[in-house]
Amino acid sequence: MRPIWTGAIGFGLVNIPVKIYSATESSTLDLDMLDKKDHSHINFKRVNASTGKEVAWENIVKGYKMPNDDYVILNETDFERASAKKTKTIEISDFVNEAEIESVYYETPYYLEPAKGGERAYALLREALHKTKKVGIATFVMRSKETLAILKANEKVIILNRIRFEEEIRDATELALPPKTQVKANELKMAISLIDQLTGKFNIKSYKNTYSAELLKVIKAKAKGIKVKEPKLKIVHGKTKDLMDQLKASLGTKRKKAS
Repeated sequence: MRPIWTGAIGFGLVNIPVKIYSATESSTLDLDMLDKKDHSHINFKRVNASTGKEVAWENIVKGYKMPNDDYVILNETDFERASAKKTKTIEISDFVNEAEIESVYYETPYYLEPAKGGERAYALLREALHKTKKVGIATFVMRSKETLAILKANEKVIILNRIRFEEEIRDATELALPPKTQVKANELKMAISLIDQLTGKFNIKSYKNTYSAELLKVIKAKAKGIKVKEPKLKIVHGKTKDLMDQLKASLGTKRKKAS
């Protein structure tokens, strides 16, 4: 793996040199975009709007458009001038319980690896986070954008998870949502019983991306000239529209194991 950011974690007066690596990779099939007429590959090019000619990556710069339509061109030094500390330091400002952070704020996970000389301090922070079950809140700049993040740890690695700023989350009050008064006490009790019945210990290995495998079967069948049957969606409905009866019937259903 190649690091996508190098700098340091600021933990009080402790400075821990680290490298950031992407913690994820896609499990979906890589599908190409083709012209419907002759199946030629579709290319996406960086084209100069004035000349129509393609521009190489090394000739592309970033610019900010001013009110008079002129551009101010920025280079890497300019981004560091805005905040040299934030471009090189993941500064932990607070520690909180992870449960206090709503899932809607989570964005992208990364692994942190200690750089040379930072191993001991890295191990100390990892163990402290793991033992307290707390996460550190930090900000830093990556790819010319300020990032809000949490740092959490398991027994092996410190994980940095980018989270969204409050202003990036849309207000749910715009949605047509039912009031709490529509919930009946006996139905709520039954729903909680159903949740309890289906509750188990989380095991990520129990969940697989089965869609990609099924799609690959369709692709292989079409490659062999085998006609693929039109799918028929089967939705299991309760025998009654009464919510309470549906909940009772659900409680009587055996739990299916994840495949």
